[in-house]
Amino acid sequence: MEEKRTYLDPNAISRLAGMEVAARLVVEGFISGMHKSPYQGFSVEFVEHRQYMPGDEIRYIDWKVFGKSDRYYIKKFEEETNLRSYIVLDTSGSMGFKSDKASNMLTKFDYACFLSASLTYLMLKQRDSVGLVTFDDRLKTYIPPRNGPSHLHIIISELEKSSPGKETNISTTFHELAQRIVRRGLVIIISDLLDDPEKVLRSLKHFRHKKHEVIVFHVLDPAELMFPFDGTVLFRDMETQRQLTIEAEILKDEYLRKIKNLINEYKNGCNASLIDYVQIDTSVPFDYALSAYLSKRNRQK
Repeated sequence: MEEKRTYLDPNAISRLAGMEVAARLVVEGFISGMHKSPYQGFSVEFVEHRQYMPGDEIRYIDWKVFGKSDRYYIKKFEEETNLRSYIVLDTSGSMGFKSDKASNMLTKFDYACFLSASLTYLMLKQRDSVGLVTFDDRLKTYIPPRNGPSHLHIIISELEKSSPGKETNISTTFHELAQRIVRRGLVIIISDLLDDPEKVLRSLKHFRHKKHEVIVFHVLDPAELMFPFDGTVLFRDMETQRQLTIEAEILKDEYLRKIKNLINEYKNGCNASLIDYVQIDTSVPFDYALSAYLSKRNRQK
């Protein structure tokens, strides 16, 4: 029996030290953190004064300003808040693929789990709330966003129990999830996106319509990107188990054209909806890929 991986890699966490997952858009929350809330309220960061109006709470009057001006002014504060994040992990059958069985390269699923565990650790470390959603042709697991050290163990344990299996139905699942998540936050999709891009993009726009910020990690194996096959090859669909034997040279040009178009369609569609699109090759160590993305994201804040 194959030993189950431990997805929280101490070496990777060490290399990711100092990285932040900061919200670019307005989020909602209820504890002190590093992200701005859309709500005004008593908190730690002063914004400005405004003149006192009947009905204002007396406790917010700045008495020092009153002593200097003999006028009543109210202190306004910008509430700081935690980020509520949802890691949405594809556990469909195609995620179990890895092209080089003899190497240390990861399946797309294991790669996605390592990404999920690292992101969970980083966000909990910065006092944000993290939840986990797994799906294939339906929602399988829904762990609501929470924070604290014990929550890290809960999410890592769920990742280690999960495995790729059934067919995928991305768009239906995302629409259902968008209806379920009420409070605005950050939705992080980790998937190979092997589904109808038009439908998937519409479902991603549903998250944006609900005012969520969205990041899409599009995880693909190098063989899916380069099609390094020669001669007569037996291809098997990992979700339907259907098989096809074909001369690779006949299929190669058409396949490469289609995978290029698929990636471009996702990239352009996400950019048009202000969704971060990150295409990742599983031959690149996951911590390097994540570090490069977060560094770029934080430079663009």
